Amino acid sequence: METYPLKFKPVFKQRIWGGQKLRDYFGKDIPTGQKIGESWELADLPEDKSVIANGPLAGMNIHQVLVKYPKDITGNASFNGNFPLLIKILDAENVLSVQVHPDEETCRRTGKGDPKTECWYIIKAAAGAVIYKGVKETVTKERFAAAIKEGDVEELLNKVEVQAGQCHFLPSGTAHAIGAGLLIAEIQLPSDTTYRVFDWNRVDEHGKARQLHIEDALESIHFGKSANDLPVTTVGRLVECEYFIIDKGHQTKGCERLEAAGQMRVVMILNGTGHFEAHGQEGIGFCGGDTILLPAAYEGAMCFEDDTEYLRILAGSRHG
Repeated sequence: METYPLKFKPVFKQRIWGGQKLRDYFGKDIPTGQKIGESWELADLPEDKSVIANGPLAGMNIHQVLVKYPKDITGNASFNGNFPLLIKILDAENVLSVQVHPDEETCRRTGKGDPKTECWYIIKAAAGAVIYKGVKETVTKERFAAAIKEGDVEELLNKVEVQAGQCHFLPSGTAHAIGAGLLIAEIQLPSDTTYRVFDWNRVDEHGKARQLHIEDALESIHFGKSANDLPVTTVGRLVECEYFIIDKGHQTKGCERLEAAGQMRVVMILNGTGHFEAHGQEGIGFCGGDTILLPAAYEGAMCFEDDTEYLRILAGSRHG
């Protein structure tokens, strides 16, 4: 195949806590009047597979392309799996539930679910916006369970005020919640296993509370660990773990040469505009909110037309 940068049609997810910032900030064509909380930018899950939106491969989904062109896309001719990450943009108009994703050991012990380590890059934050990042170190499983029954767990969580430009790493087993007024880029393992443990006692428009998964959540949360051990980064190498590597780039006008990397790369544009070039010809344009997959065999240049910030994402050693 003739390799080129691949753009995808986003998959929008309506959520009780969502809003309209994906349209307001990035110009995404989300349904008017709906609470859209998530834009799945690059996904290869059983029920949601991102569809290519540009070039000769338009209309094929990411999994079909990986199967047909494993060497060109991934750099590995014997690659036969799914795309190893799930990449989203989240609009938290209101606070999300307190939840946890199991780690590998918990999945083995319980015989269910898939692990999910993730990170949050804060794109935009309202004044005083917070996230909840782990339970306090002295909190026990029993005390947390009692607080759930009493209908108030906030005081047992590490409440962290956040600002745009921060990246917060959240390994599997970390109880967490996103507060109101945040626009976030989320990079994670391709799992949709989420155990909701507390939902702030709210109900939907029909007066119905969302399902909780208290027993599974209590089995999955890492109690007795300090949130101070979870890194917060702002520049350069944001995250390096066995599942993914994330770097932050910042360029003004000019072009950056892209050699064939031998592995696929994802570029997530946070703001700014530009285009990719190949063989001296201007090709695919990009702007804030775009997520682009660069095949392993792609050679060309990334050209910036104005001040541009972006994330460069690689699968980690477990999937590289």
